[in-house]
Amino acid sequence: MLRMASNYQPLQVWSTTSSQTQSRQQQQHQQQGFSPFDHFWSTLNPIHQVPKYGPMGSKEWEEVLQMETERASQRHFPLSAYMMRSQVAESSQDGSMRFKISKYPEEAFTSINQFRQDDALCDITLIIKGERIRAHKLILAACSNYFRGMFMNGMREANSDEVELLEPSLTPEILRILVDFAYTYEILVTQMNVQSLLVSAIFLEMQRVVEVCSLFMEQQLDPSNCIGFYYFASMHGCLDLEIKAKKYIQEHFCEVIKYDEFLTLDAREMVQIVQQDELNVRCESEVFQAVVRWVEHDTENRLSQLEDLLERVRLSSLAPCFIEDQLERCYIIKKLPGCIQLLLDRLRRLKQHQHCLEKPRKPCKPLVIYVVGGFYRKLMDSLKRLECYNPCSKEWTRLSDPPTPRCGAGVTSLQGSVFVLGGSVKMRNGNVDLASMEMYDPQENMWHTKSPMAVPRNRVGVGVLDNMIYAIGGSTGGEQHRSTERYNPSTDSWEPIAPMNTVRTSAGVAVVNRLLYAVGGFDGKIRLQSVECYHPEENFWQEVEPLQTPRSGAGVAVMDGYIYAVGGYDGQNQLMSVERYDPRKNSWEYVSPLNKARSGIGVAVINNKLFALGGFDGGDFLSCVEIYDPSTDTWSCCETRMLCERSGHGVAVERKPSIS
Repeated sequence: MLRMASNYQPLQVWSTTSSQTQSRQQQQHQQQGFSPFDHFWSTLNPIHQVPKYGPMGSKEWEEVLQMETERASQRHFPLSAYMMRSQVAESSQDGSMRFKISKYPEEAFTSINQFRQDDALCDITLIIKGERIRAHKLILAACSNYFRGMFMNGMREANSDEVELLEPSLTPEILRILVDFAYTYEILVTQMNVQSLLVSAIFLEMQRVVEVCSLFMEQQLDPSNCIGFYYFASMHGCLDLEIKAKKYIQEHFCEVIKYDEFLTLDAREMVQIVQQDELNVRCESEVFQAVVRWVEHDTENRLSQLEDLLERVRLSSLAPCFIEDQLERCYIIKKLPGCIQLLLDRLRRLKQHQHCLEKPRKPCKPLVIYVVGGFYRKLMDSLKRLECYNPCSKEWTRLSDPPTPRCGAGVTSLQGSVFVLGGSVKMRNGNVDLASMEMYDPQENMWHTKSPMAVPRNRVGVGVLDNMIYAIGGSTGGEQHRSTERYNPSTDSWEPIAPMNTVRTSAGVAVVNRLLYAVGGFDGKIRLQSVECYHPEENFWQEVEPLQTPRSGAGVAVMDGYIYAVGGYDGQNQLMSVERYDPRKNSWEYVSPLNKARSGIGVAVINNKLFALGGFDGGDFLSCVEIYDPSTDTWSCCETRMLCERSGHGVAVERKPSIS
């Protein structure tokens, strides 16, 4: 039996029975222990069989109310206004209950707004530029700290029935919109009124309006207006909008600098933007050229800022040929001996292959590992797929498939894109070695075809030096190559460079201090221990200290100034061993071995951790991933595996793709 509050009074509701009959039924039901809900439904239908319920909590009350409402609707019973669904907030042991009528605030505000429109109970008139707006002090004070202070802090306006607002930024039209919002909590924000609304809401301290206007402006940010929005937000103290506009400038810098609004930046803001670690650029030359363009716009007043700005450009990330070209062609640099000396010093350090002075810029998006192609035993075929691994979320994501299936391809990243070149298409009826190259754009999640290499190169080594892609060795139809060539993305063209001293296929490639290393490999007869180093200024290859273990198909990567050679095949067995090369000492040393031997492996470095992905262990193709931590010299197994087992795949690190 339902326990009711001691002061319970029966509800007077619509009934199909007479009042006397209803009263008798009510008394009878109370004597029998029925609830008021039982009585209510029985008055709607005399033959209705009323169920009995025991003591219940608030959740059970909700269920009973819903069930009985559904019963009534099935019998087409009219419902009393008192039977509107209410949210039960809490109940007590004595059976009393606290109800919250969810529609009440809306109904109350609708009534109050109607009072305003009827000029009923209004106690204040706002005068703005000769126009009069009637309102209630209570409502204005509730939504505006400005009016709250005016009406509640002993100011003379508290006892006045008229207030004239003299703020120049306020207009009658905008004030009416804000007063309407105070009563209806709805507001229409447009491109035409957003700035006026925001300024007025800031003055009147209407925080909710400030928030929605800021949100609206955030949605309108684009490269052509973000600097203007930034200055507007800074001027009016909109901290959230200011931060987001500044972040937008950093993330879309390459587009922002194309618009004239960029030229309006003052010197202080220009310095702050250029020195940001998170500045999103494909190449540091874009920052250099943006600085020069900004100074040239007002040379008379800005030339003195040039040297300070150039010191904040990551000059060590520029190719020597670019710096030489600027020294020769840029007339404003020639005007300042300090700038000339600064560039000459960086040029000397680059050509001497000294350690980089500046830290590279940080990516504005998380870095992920891209895995392309490979050989899949279950299909006995080359894979036509691209996926990426996010170490932060520990998730794999399938991306847009490449146009061409490949295994043994060279894969690298350059200027925000992932390049895939060479390799072979392995099918049941034969292999085809490839010279083609394709580029994946993570921002578009799309592939683009680029110029092919001069010759097909299967199991080619790939590295990036001075913003150009180097293709090292490889094989065509079983013939191993000594030849090498490099790709210039600005001209979409390849050119040959000096050949290696040794033919190599399945060699690893790494770049440290502008020197390119070809590590190990296979010459058609034996697995190689030898390592060669390419000097770009002299265009020649030099032998350096060999590996301690011959290996081909090893994963090779650079971490913290060391070149790591991971796993591989020595001609008899897949390898667990790992060694690293110190260019300063010209020596190799072993570090902790892998947990599982593997060749045809892909390796990548993120956040000073070395990832070893997939490969072949001599019996099975692998999908497992291991992670090396140099601080503890240990390998651990990654929590997740690749989406399928494979070897001969290519791996690169680049920013997270823009996908929904």
